[in-house]
Amino acid sequence: MGFLSTTQASKKWGISPRRIQVLCAEGRIPGVFRVGNTWAIPEEAQRPKDARIRSGRYIKGASIS
Repeated sequence: MGFLSTTQASKKWGISPRRIQVLCAEGRIPGVFRVGNTWAIPEEAQRPKDARIRSGRYIKGASIS
């Protein structure tokens, strides 16, 4: 079982390292833990759904008609 840093996870999931840190701090990524000042994210962890969007209408890259 390997672990990723926030930078590695951000490249894998296509979101910013800061957003990864927020998700880790909120406990939204299972199996994550801190090592000193960095987060250790399991390699097999899945990207959590974006809970910031509540309407269900926003889809990245799609136009709304």
